[in-house]
Amino acid sequence: MSQKWLEWGQRLQAIAQNGLTYNQIPYDIERYQQVRQIAAEILSTYSHVETSQILDLFSGEIGYATPKVDVRAAVFQAEKILLVKEKEDGCWTLPGGWADIGDSPSEAVVREVYEESGFHTRVVKLVAVYDRNHTRHAHPPFIHHVYKLFFQCELIGGIPTTSFETEDVAFFGEQEIPNLSLTRVVPSQITRLFEYYRDSDQPTDFD
Repeated sequence: MSQKWLEWGQRLQAIAQNGLTYNQIPYDIERYQQVRQIAAEILSTYSHVETSQILDLFSGEIGYATPKVDVRAAVFQAEKILLVKEKEDGCWTLPGGWADIGDSPSEAVVREVYEESGFHTRVVKLVAVYDRNHTRHAHPPFIHHVYKLFFQCELIGGIPTTSFETEDVAFFGEQEIPNLSLTRVVPSQITRLFEYYRDSDQPTDFD
């Protein structure tokens, strides 16, 4: 069955959210609320998260339903890639996170790198745009539909510094990659970023 349940729940939630955004007919509003309830029950059944918690998350989503945007930086030094260790799960990831309203994608990723690692960087290239839900990436299930933007960044200064989210900062060779925070990045993506580092003329990867 793979993660079809996740896709069904997300699509039903999007239909409900769009319907609640644009419809003012009381009977239709009630029907879209029922669709949202079904979406929450599907996700609750397979994720073992309480339906009420999922509905709370859904209720915070307003306006037309679109994927969320996650930005990640590939910063290299001496054939090694920069990773930060997350306090949340004790595993490593590329510096990055949600893009904030008001930031361009490049501004968002440069800010995230500095906040999580202490390094100043400059964006060189957008190397990949990935759908987190796509089976090729093998991320664990997540309630939201997410697009992940991976940027190659040039290191221009700073010193390694942890943050309230990170507990360590280090560079790793391709054969030295530690346990990854799979909700944020998976091994195949790290491998792809090393390929881009060795051959920067490759076109942007996607999906």
